[in-house]
Amino acid sequence: MTARRVAAPRWLSPIAARAASSAAGLHEAAFRELYAHTAGRLLGFLICRTGGDRSAAEDLLQETYYRLLRAPDLPCDLEGRTRLAFRIAINLARDRDRRERVRERPLPPSPAAGTGCARACAAELGDALAALHPRERDLLWLAYVEGASHREIAAIAGVREASVRPILYRARRKIAALLRPARPERSEP
Repeated sequence: MTARRVAAPRWLSPIAARAASSAAGLHEAAFRELYAHTAGRLLGFLICRTGGDRSAAEDLLQETYYRLLRAPDLPCDLEGRTRLAFRIAINLARDRDRRERVRERPLPPSPAAGTGCARACAAELGDALAALHPRERDLLWLAYVEGASHREIAAIAGVREASVRPILYRARRKIAALLRPARPERSEP
């Protein structure tokens, strides 16, 4: 069963109105479970999506949960709520990009990358991911970091399920081409 918010009557005080509207929504225990299940994953996704700007990612994370709690029709199951949270986060990140007119910024190297070759590889991968279209990067993240199925990705990203596979294929090919070392041209003997 889907929880619905009930509009509080006008004669209620603002405090009572907030309590009445939140009573029909997500209960605290259910929210804590959702937060524990999604907070780290969403923050990692948003940090990647904002080009490594942790402060902006945390703001978007807070706004994601605020909008999730205000949603009129929350899914009953944890996975449905998780998909909705990612959908809201993607939309908020897109809105932020539009507002700031920021096309893309390179991703910072992963703190777990270590030194030497690992750090160079992480930086190269970050540059390759930054070169992708945001939708391609979002779908790659959902597929390979979150392990979402094509059906789940379609629901989260707002694309047709039949479109997910070709978008992922093109994104993988673009990354492979960007990561492939440049081959010197052969001279004809």
